Amino acid sequence: MNQDSMDTTRAVRSRSLETEAVHAGREDLAALGLHAAPLDLSTTYPSCDSRAEAARLDEFAATGARLEGPPVYARLDNPTVARFEEALARLEGAEAAVAFASGMAALSAVLLVRASQGLRHVVAVRPLYGCSDHLLTSGLLGTEVTWTDPAGIADAIRPDTGLVMVETPANPTLAEMNLDAVAHSCGSVPLLVDNTFATPVLQRPVEHGARIVLHSATKYLGGHGDVLGGVVACDEETARDLRRVRFATGGVLHPLAGYLLLRGLATLPVRMRAQSATAAELARRLADDPRVARVHYPGLGGAMVSFEVHGDPHRVIAGVRLITPAVSLGSVDTLIQHPASISHRIIGEADRRTGGISEKLLRMSVGLEDVEDLWHDLDAALGAADGTRSGVTGHSAALGAGLSARPSPRERGPQRAGR
Repeated sequence: MNQDSMDTTRAVRSRSLETEAVHAGREDLAALGLHAAPLDLSTTYPSCDSRAEAARLDEFAATGARLEGPPVYARLDNPTVARFEEALARLEGAEAAVAFASGMAALSAVLLVRASQGLRHVVAVRPLYGCSDHLLTSGLLGTEVTWTDPAGIADAIRPDTGLVMVETPANPTLAEMNLDAVAHSCGSVPLLVDNTFATPVLQRPVEHGARIVLHSATKYLGGHGDVLGGVVACDEETARDLRRVRFATGGVLHPLAGYLLLRGLATLPVRMRAQSATAAELARRLADDPRVARVHYPGLGGAMVSFEVHGDPHRVIAGVRLITPAVSLGSVDTLIQHPASISHRIIGEADRRTGGISEKLLRMSVGLEDVEDLWHDLDAALGAADGTRSGVTGHSAALGAGLSARPSPRERGPQRAGR
């Protein structure tokens, strides 16, 4: 990083998250005579001085440092993607960020980096996103995983442990954990936190001791269900290793995706807070509904709600009309899906149960629609699933995040869902 960049970084540290979301990665536009960030779709760039290019490529191969000067080839770097990486690093409070073609490509790169250093063992806490769980369990990348609960992390670490991985709030149960305590248990082993559900609006894991922060950028960072991507926020040393793996394996983020993700970051705080307020209200109503057995909603807040029904969850999926029955999350429209059938189907039934993923569980990603319209749709779908008439009314709780997940009045057991 040159002196001008360092001065710019120092100058913006006191900015609010909302301001950073709008301006990070764009500070040079006015000097360039531009207002919107440019989209660079080039796959290759002129290299008139081949000796100088050889020296730059040698430096990248040795260090993984971002190339100074003009780009060389799109698999090495892209100016549009670099803007998104800079912006996301700033929002997460990290030194750097490296973007990939998907969240799974990003996680794969992290695992490959650690395995290349002889550190193939991973300690992980369930539940995780289903494909993350599968990647670790299958050993497809030569890794070995030990599953444990947060209290068992320190005892599970071995000399060849390269990573501790957690997701909080977790997918799909929204279980939370104390990141400060988890980071302390990791000792010198890097802690990777999947921050997809919380986003830097609600949680910045680096501030709690995490060294690596993973996002499926497809979700809230993009925010509109029209872009696929992944990104890792981390220290510069880790970023250099990740860039070399990205170059070697080719899991690059397309420039158009980088452009859309940078644009998505600008509205991320506004979207997350509006969606979270609606989600909290829906969680309250679901918790009071006798057709619902249990509601999971994190104390951190957020736009995700999971709930278990007494009736047939598949009939709820089939019964919605306004809400979209689809996998994924984080879009401006509300989505609902059955994790045991789709997002976590790839995990064995016993392991799903270990992670708290029951056959009755539904996961809902709350969008920007009006809360009353969403509730009307949910009410009708729940009625169809339970064989009762729809039309539950009388819910007027104030909006706001922070509702603790709890069982509905029909459930007599003392145990509370979630945390």
